[in-house]
Amino acid sequence: DYKMVNDKRVQLTDEEQKAKDAKVKAWNDDATNRRMAELRKQRNELLAETDWMANSDVTMSDEWKKYRQDLRDITKQTPTSDELDEHFLYKTITFPTKPS
Repeated sequence: DYKMVNDKRVQLTDEEQKAKDAKVKAWNDDATNRRMAELRKQRNELLAETDWMANSDVTMSDEWKKYRQDLRDITKQTPTSDELDEHFLYKTITFPTKPS
């Protein structure tokens, strides 16, 4: 690998290469944690859309209770790739269908 020094391309020293390799490895090793954090973020956004239903003056149907519980349980699945669909939901995760 190379770096730029005074507008010239210079090869990394062995020490620099080792440091870069360690950084890349740490990034790759943390991929599952990043995916799970994003999954929790997406789940929390979907739950927040239905929080009003949990108010004491609203009677929540069993369908909505199940939907909300299924969202809370979504983190039992683990995304296996960083690939997201057009709604930023992981393609490898099955999200529950919102009741109508």
